[in-house]
Amino acid sequence: MRIQLSDHFTYRRLLRFVISPILMMVCISLYGIVDGFFVSNYVGKTPFAAVNLIMPVLMGVGSIGFMIGTGGSAIVSVKLGEGKQEMANRYFSMLIYAAAVISVPLSVLCFIFTPTVASMLGAEGELQRFCVIYGRILFAAEPFFVLQNIFQNFFITAEKPELSLKVSLVSGLTNMFLDFVFIVVFDWGIAGAAAATALGQAVGCAIPVLYFTGKNDSLLSLTRAGFEKKPIWLACANGSSEMVSNLSMSLVSILYNFQLMHFAGEDGIAAYGIIMYVNFIFQSVFFGYAIGAGPVVGYHYGADNRKELRNLFVKSLVLMGGSGTVMLVLAEVFNAPLVWLFAGYDAGLYSLTCRGFRLYAAAFLMMGINIWSSAFFTALNNGVVSALLSFLRTFLFQTAAVLGDRRNLAGDCGGGRDCADAGSTLFCQRKKALPLLSRGKSGCMADGFCESVYFFIISLPSYWLCLIISIKTRFCNRKRRCALALGSRDFM
Repeated sequence: MRIQLSDHFTYRRLLRFVISPILMMVCISLYGIVDGFFVSNYVGKTPFAAVNLIMPVLMGVGSIGFMIGTGGSAIVSVKLGEGKQEMANRYFSMLIYAAAVISVPLSVLCFIFTPTVASMLGAEGELQRFCVIYGRILFAAEPFFVLQNIFQNFFITAEKPELSLKVSLVSGLTNMFLDFVFIVVFDWGIAGAAAATALGQAVGCAIPVLYFTGKNDSLLSLTRAGFEKKPIWLACANGSSEMVSNLSMSLVSILYNFQLMHFAGEDGIAAYGIIMYVNFIFQSVFFGYAIGAGPVVGYHYGADNRKELRNLFVKSLVLMGGSGTVMLVLAEVFNAPLVWLFAGYDAGLYSLTCRGFRLYAAAFLMMGINIWSSAFFTALNNGVVSALLSFLRTFLFQTAAVLGDRRNLAGDCGGGRDCADAGSTLFCQRKKALPLLSRGKSGCMADGFCESVYFFIISLPSYWLCLIISIKTRFCNRKRRCALALGSRDFM
């Protein structure tokens, strides 16, 4: 039986509806990781470090797609909930066209200034050369990446979540196959990895374009649409939390790389990159759920169904909290084999990465609730609160942790490599941050425990903030807007 946005959602129905976007996001994270696997194992450690050094910039530029996709789908789903099908199609089409127009000149500028960007990131010599090769190829394909991300969101809004999964599978398999051909068979090195990713993104963009421009049985289709400033602005404002989240993660990654380059060299950057690759797989479950459940929230918000909004909110908190606990256990149990896939060829890098990932795993407990809370307010067209939560989670607390200790990281654990915990907070002042947990000479294991607890604690403020705001607003009042909203329900 087909599940519709207007349905009442039990746990079973909700999971059935979101399973496709969850698997879609897992596939996207996996085929993004494939580059790292092939480059690390078949090209070398320096090219692998180059990929991880330039990747935050690529993701930061591509965050335009996340912004327009999430913000636009929230607006379109509200219009569908209000029964305004023609307006929903017009806004959908206009947002796609606007994204294409914006992304092309941005791609050209980034292509031209890639060497400058690599130098600013601290790359020199061979590392810079590999950054430029990989970055320029993917900057050239950036419009495909932007549109692919937007279409993945609108597939859910169109009640076709299974198509988002199928497109992701085709795109991902294309990337994986071409990675093997270009790197292993043709020996094209890092250029082959970038070309494979670019072609995979092109496939992920072309299929949705063909689907929405032709006759289909979904709620949306690409039609003629003129330029309307207000809905475009509101889509960007509403989706700003997702852009803030991605930009913040990119900036934090760059800060990590600066610190790690200074204290642990290329090994530190490689270790951090491996932890982030594994993190992408776990984190993609939370993002997939948010993408899948967001249009449902937006639809019922448009229909003024407050009872169903409360139902979705409570069930989502339970699912995100439970998933975070399960992921923490999985991360600790499968830590070694996951890291071995990328660093099995280097014992030092393997040991460093394993320890860092064990510390990083504590973040999964609160990560899902934070991600969902931000996405929930995006679906309510409340971009301010959503952006605030994203900013706290992805930038403020992590930046404070990364920059909070300017001493040599080797001072507390007896070795720079052991202490450069690429996936942790880089905080080695346990005696300063958590005095009750770090008295005495407890060694690196106790230090690691304190560091894990610290990383868990810094995730709490944004969690409590989102919970307090959620309870206080009660989602929407009788005038059909959130108590903290900017009047966005009356934008048309």
